Amino acid sequence: MDKVRLTQLSHGGGCGCKIAPAVLADMLRALPQSQGFPDLLVGTETSDDAAVYRLNDTQALVATTDFFMPIVDDPFDFGRIAATNAISDIYAMGGRPILALAIVGMPINTLPMEAIQQILAGGASVCARAGIPLAGGHSIDAPEPIYGLVALGLVHPERVKRNSQARDGDALILGKPLGIGILGSAMKKGVLDAEGYRQLIDTTTQLNAVGAELAALDGVHALTDVTGFGLLGHLLELCRGAQLGARIESSRLPLLPAAVGFAQQGIGPGAIARNLSSFGADVAFADAVPDWLHHVMADAQTSGGLLAAVAPDSADDVLARFRANGFAQAAVIGLMQPGAPTISVCT
Repeated sequence: MDKVRLTQLSHGGGCGCKIAPAVLADMLRALPQSQGFPDLLVGTETSDDAAVYRLNDTQALVATTDFFMPIVDDPFDFGRIAATNAISDIYAMGGRPILALAIVGMPINTLPMEAIQQILAGGASVCARAGIPLAGGHSIDAPEPIYGLVALGLVHPERVKRNSQARDGDALILGKPLGIGILGSAMKKGVLDAEGYRQLIDTTTQLNAVGAELAALDGVHALTDVTGFGLLGHLLELCRGAQLGARIESSRLPLLPAAVGFAQQGIGPGAIARNLSSFGADVAFADAVPDWLHHVMADAQTSGGLLAAVAPDSADDVLARFRANGFAQAAVIGLMQPGAPTISVCT
């Protein structure tokens, strides 16, 4: 198993495997809107993180699925990252997870059984940490390794945190530092040291459980998690849902220290170029913002942080809750503002 490099068995890795936003929009354009289901509180209309279906006056079911190909070579770590990423969508809606099912596609004739067992064990360990059962799933013999979860959760119908309800003047708070996809690319090139790998694993396996706590706060107006479309792509979804603009102060962005040098060297996943091509026309960078930082903001984050739009007088409380839950680099990075659903990036 030590000789198997999972990242060499797939053409992409982590949330960098996502189909580009513009291509995905074209794919979904002809999909009919969900009509005639009054208890479907959140569907596909605003590209939110999960579906939400009201069960009764006090409970709504949160349902999501997420899976991808390896971002790291260690099988156990791959399983942990994939499971953490999938469960994050429940937290991003303000929910608490209750159950998970595994999605497994493995090249049975290529990948040793011990490696497959370790991937599954990594996912199960995260479910145990989240306090939920991994209660089953589905598996296929696939040409590339794929792993992820169906995750189910519960939330009070009045506490659902959508990605479409940001308000003018809201502070934007990012829970985790950026640069995950860049570190994954550096690892695949063989230039990531032990400290960089530690930063990658610590960040991608940190559960966004604070989202369930934020659901109880009236000052938290909108919530999402930053994954394959990068900070810019997921913030644009907030802007479009609220029909507002946003401004980012690039000097306030939390960054993974090990990713900075690689970003300046131009190392990063192919998803960066795809993301920038998809939404570049809706993002305006000040001249003083360096190109490498453009790439960091478009970097495909695997199991990235929560992005919250928060009433200004609630920002300190929300930051304190992030930090009390172990998100030491959580920061206010900008604000929502009137105007077309576009993003301006200043220094």
